[in-house]
Amino acid sequence: MPRTKIICTIGPASREPDVLRQLVAEGMSVARLNLAHGSLDEHAENVERIRAAASEANRAVAIQVDLQGPKLRVGEMEAPGVMLQEGADVTFTTEDVLGRTPDALPMQNEAFPRLVNPGDRVLLADGTIEVQVLKIEGNEVRGQVLVGGELKSNKGVNLPGVSTELPSLTDKDRRDLASALEWDVDWIALSFVRTADDLQELKALIRDASNGSDTPTPVMAKIEKPQALENMDEIIRVSDAVMVARGDLGIEIPPEEVPMAQKRIIEVCNQAGLPVVTATQMLDSMIRHPRPTRAEASDVANAILDGTDAIMLSGETSIGAYPVVALQTMMRIAEEVESQRPDVPARPFQSKADSVERSIAAAVSRAARDAAHNLGAAAIITPTASGYTAQLMSRYRSRSPIIAITPDRRVQRRLALYWGVTSLLAPRTDNTDEMITQAVEAARARDLVEAGDVLVVTAGAAGSEPGTTNLMRAYVVK
Repeated sequence: MPRTKIICTIGPASREPDVLRQLVAEGMSVARLNLAHGSLDEHAENVERIRAAASEANRAVAIQVDLQGPKLRVGEMEAPGVMLQEGADVTFTTEDVLGRTPDALPMQNEAFPRLVNPGDRVLLADGTIEVQVLKIEGNEVRGQVLVGGELKSNKGVNLPGVSTELPSLTDKDRRDLASALEWDVDWIALSFVRTADDLQELKALIRDASNGSDTPTPVMAKIEKPQALENMDEIIRVSDAVMVARGDLGIEIPPEEVPMAQKRIIEVCNQAGLPVVTATQMLDSMIRHPRPTRAEASDVANAILDGTDAIMLSGETSIGAYPVVALQTMMRIAEEVESQRPDVPARPFQSKADSVERSIAAAVSRAARDAAHNLGAAAIITPTASGYTAQLMSRYRSRSPIIAITPDRRVQRRLALYWGVTSLLAPRTDNTDEMITQAVEAARARDLVEAGDVLVVTAGAAGSEPGTTNLMRAYVVK
């Protein structure tokens, strides 16, 4: 398995139990559910199926739910869609109608007429269709098609250069969040983040619903607006992870700016020690074909070389003809890149620990990485109650595999996103020697280590609080 983690979006092409079992067996680390599509009942069933497939394979697979956020979308169109011809006049309406002709294209958001002005560009269907606004009349927006194409139901709408002061969480998002928390998902991703306040609002809702939990569901910020690029520092301070969501980002900013924006986002996340996901169109041609283009293979490889923690499949696994083959292909690319670059440069990560105990944990984690390198250790084993120490180890980019041992099944699943970490379950113990022995035995039972292997083990003193790792040992497996 590569140390870079792979996220697979689950949809009609991959939600059947036999396909999910194959994805789990082939190395899917995180299963993503995009709540912009499908019903809550379908996604509840998806959660059950994913958990069943992971349990059957005895693997920790995280479930990530993406909230739609303030995304503009067209409404229901008559199948198979409406063809918009270049030069044609079109009318968008906020009335609840079925889109049959260019004269009545429904918009889901009633605020749409207030968001645009004459001369603005409206991009539809991932930017493949372009309309220029001519005038606004009540709840209708009239325009002319500059670039035509077929418009289907629920396709996205972007307004480049327009600041849409919509709430970061819609009523739909709040309902979806309540369901996701009931399902006990492992990550919540917020779309169209603009400022840290957007994330703080979401985190407050999660805390309120978590009844004082010490480990509330972590939040991932999706970077797909120019405002988010301007506010990256403050967004990173309150995020648990970041996604480079290149689809909408590449519509909101010129496509030629996306590659360097991606590199900058990954770099600042690396410096902050924050997991970062690179997403969208990584193997896009595999929606239709069983082999990727050479450019796509290079795109995946370069994201890994940039320092991404995880790479994501979107349409390739949700609606594509070859979901399992796409995952296998991405796995092979990641394994090849990592085999050619076994010594991943240490991240220029500077711990901003908020306590002496966490500063000590950071120092011990870095020392463990260096010791493992010098000893040629088969693995670094880190017992962890909260997941914090394993997260630190991931940030330091150890050459040795990181095996996290935790008594908390939720922590085990969440760690599936972190670079280089394999997480296992083991009972909690307050005896340090017993904790280390138990951790080594858990790794051995999974054939992750064997007799004669040199290991580096981190731990906290007996009775210490979660996140207070303060000792390191070299250990030879008997």
